[in-house]
Amino acid sequence: MSQKLANNRSNPNDNNGFDPIRARAGRNIAMVIVAAGLLTILAPMIISMTGLPARYEFLFYLMSMAAFIWALVVAVKLWQKAKQDG
Repeated sequence: MSQKLANNRSNPNDNNGFDPIRARAGRNIAMVIVAAGLLTILAPMIISMTGLPARYEFLFYLMSMAAFIWALVVAVKLWQKAKQDG
């Protein structure tokens, strides 16, 4: 199987539908989702360790919610573009 992958990478004209730009966008979306999830999970611990007021915890939750919404919008746009390109 690794030989097949190596053959696909060696010939730039035969990519079997693989789009590196779309793949990078998908990885970026995944990393934003992971970071937002970690921020949501770790927000109470960060607040207690730093001694910040509780209102900053709410700010962290709002930032992670914005990141989730951004990831959803970009993922839908990516999906629509992939569907349109065929």
